[in-house]
Amino acid sequence: MTAARLDQVTALENACFSDPWSRDSFEELLRRDDTLFLCAVEDDAVIGYVTMYTVVDEGYILNVAVDDRFRRRGVGTALIRSLDTFGKKNDLAFITLEVRESNAPAIGLYSRFGFIKVGERKDYYRHPTENALLMTKFY
Repeated sequence: MTAARLDQVTALENACFSDPWSRDSFEELLRRDDTLFLCAVEDDAVIGYVTMYTVVDEGYILNVAVDDRFRRRGVGTALIRSLDTFGKKNDLAFITLEVRESNAPAIGLYSRFGFIKVGERKDYYRHPTENALLMTKFY
């Protein structure tokens, strides 16, 4: 991920989420040494991205987004596979994330990679208010 793609990432974030991150938030992630920021690109357009930061041997997925027009075409799978590969190569103990409890496609994707439900955060999301499932993959 490069700064040149920030506007596209921000636009995709705004399209995918009811409470989106700002461009400044993504820009700050790019400056951090502990953050992995990957984009899926087609015809020079960002069609998906994922962000994760690490603390010692722990991975925390912050955002996963795929353009509506490219869902169910393997983009999310490729992004999560890249994080899983990173986790294995870098001897992470686990990778964890929060996901809306109603987001069955995302839960299915994470489950296919070995993520399991380890908890719940009540009323974690806004617009609409909804619980988050905590899902973790242990290595």
